[in-house]
Amino acid sequence: MNLITVNNLTPDSACRTFFSNDIHFASFSNAVLFDGKQLIHPERLVRYENDTSFIINDTKSVEDKKRRRDIVVKTDVNGIYCLFGIEHQSTIDVEMVIRCGIYEMLDYLKQLKNKRLVPQLMVVFYTGSRKWEGPLKLSDYLEIPKELKPYFNDWKIYLVDVKVIDTSKIKDKQTRYFIEAIQNMYKGNYDKLHRKIKMNRNNFIYAAIITGSLDLIKDLPEGDEIDMCEGMERMAEGFRSEGRKQGILVGRNEGRKEGKLEEKKNTLLSLLNVKLGNVSRETESTIRSCTIEKLNKLTLSIFDIQNENDILSIIH
Repeated sequence: MNLITVNNLTPDSACRTFFSNDIHFASFSNAVLFDGKQLIHPERLVRYENDTSFIINDTKSVEDKKRRRDIVVKTDVNGIYCLFGIEHQSTIDVEMVIRCGIYEMLDYLKQLKNKRLVPQLMVVFYTGSRKWEGPLKLSDYLEIPKELKPYFNDWKIYLVDVKVIDTSKIKDKQTRYFIEAIQNMYKGNYDKLHRKIKMNRNNFIYAAIITGSLDLIKDLPEGDEIDMCEGMERMAEGFRSEGRKQGILVGRNEGRKEGKLEEKKNTLLSLLNVKLGNVSRETESTIRSCTIEKLNKLTLSIFDIQNENDILSIIH
């Protein structure tokens, strides 16, 4: 992989590229979903077309919105067809439960055309440096009367934090090395990698991109494989020579939030368009000028919003 290719990769695209390998996808899924039991077989995975569209109708316009999940495959578990997906998330996103709910319900609507529904299971693969503190279920957004709780449909996401994955459950070595590389980059455990293991060079680069360590891998040796200990020691030497600490990695990773701001705005506007119909250009412009704190506040209040005045009162 040359430097130009590396520079074009983002944490999301690095994750998608890694899990586009069927062996990586199956080994990871079996570890985090089935405690290492081999229920998903890589040779039986079929890539699933997951472009999902929905139409927003009002008296003024019709707008087609498209949503794409990162990776979705179709396979069988004990002879029953299912859909499995991985949605990568490098930052804490308070909209994640709602986004995943939209993805899944729209796909079920799409499946109805075939008159047969296939169960879906989406893993939110979180690779951020901080502990996830966002919502994990729909009720986390709401205050629900206790009388209503037995009847409330509480949509949930299944979130897997890379930092706490038990890698002993991962059967495929390269998948295990990839997860362990991310974990050790975050922990700074360069000196503890005493085993001489050979890791695919591209996978090592993907791990470095995900953790925000790209500037420390530009001098990696050529070849299809690298010595993982040598690679991690090279990163450690980079920290020592430039006076960096592990906290810098955290700061760099958090800095990517700014790059996610536009995506948050687009998602929030889509949700508001579904709820209210197309919002006015003035309101859209106001939302697009919001800080991330105001966007998060608006997202948490979305179920209370009845009109555009409610939007403006929340963010002003």
